[in-house]
Amino acid sequence: MAWVEKLLRGTRVWMQSDEIGNPLLGADERVEILYKPGGKPYRASVHNLASVADAVPVTDDALAARSAAGDEKAPRTATPTHKSKPAAAARKSTHAKHANAADAIHVYTDGACTGNPGPMGIGIVVVDAAGTPKPTKRELSQYLGRGTNNIAELTAIEVALQSLGRDRPVVVYSDSSYAIGLLASGWRARANQELVARLRSLLQEFPQVSFVKVAGHSGHPENERCDELARTAIAKRSPTRQ
Repeated sequence: MAWVEKLLRGTRVWMQSDEIGNPLLGADERVEILYKPGGKPYRASVHNLASVADAVPVTDDALAARSAAGDEKAPRTATPTHKSKPAAAARKSTHAKHANAADAIHVYTDGACTGNPGPMGIGIVVVDAAGTPKPTKRELSQYLGRGTNNIAELTAIEVALQSLGRDRPVVVYSDSSYAIGLLASGWRARANQELVARLRSLLQEFPQVSFVKVAGHSGHPENERCDELARTAIAKRSPTRQ
């Protein structure tokens, strides 16, 4: 068990999480939070918790040490991820489980929608640094038809995963809190239930998958490229591969 920094209606708090920062939801689908190390625990809905730029999970012992040392302050920064600087967004991606595995496949996805609902497109960049006989990068730009931005974000992840083998660690990078919440944090699907169920079933085929939230439109190179590919697909209304 660990704790990670979050924003609750603008107030900095510690959220109980697993070792990579995903919330540990209870039967009430809420998560335990602390307003300060060693403070009284409260329960909050994950929907009310916003990401903090460059937040890194800390262990129970590390948090207890802060309390013992008299560090009763809330987490060190109140900067939401969506306002983080480009460098911070890039650093954030290094904290995922499996991210440093030599054979990990890094998958960047984005979905775009002109109007919501409206024409949808997806962009995918797959980086295989351990590719044979040499490192590889694949890109996909695909038009989906008419739908919502959330459908596009989820479909981008689905299409990317379908293109991969099942025997290596996979790290999925997305700027969609919605998609990551559903697929990695246990959020209940109130819409797009069939698509979500299909994705969850697909994820069961992968023994090692991590999700990383990156800040959208903040200078993260692969994320920016995915956005470009998705919008190009909408403009061209046809699938193209590279």
